[in-house]
Amino acid sequence: MLLMIGTTEIIVIAFIILLLFGGTQIPKLMKGLGKGVKSYKDGLNGIDDEEDDDKKKDNKDD
Repeated sequence: MLLMIGTTEIIVIAFIILLLFGGTQIPKLMKGLGKGVKSYKDGLNGIDDEEDDDKKKDNKDD
């Protein structure tokens, strides 16, 4: 079955998060989440850059 989340469900989830973490903790939580996502993306880009460097080295050896 297809899972569809509507506006009401999003509001309820946001309210529960507000109750659990409090208004002062949410910005800290979002900042940490943002840093984690940025780190993940940088890691993926770093892996891609290393693969490109390896391909360039292999082509120079030929």
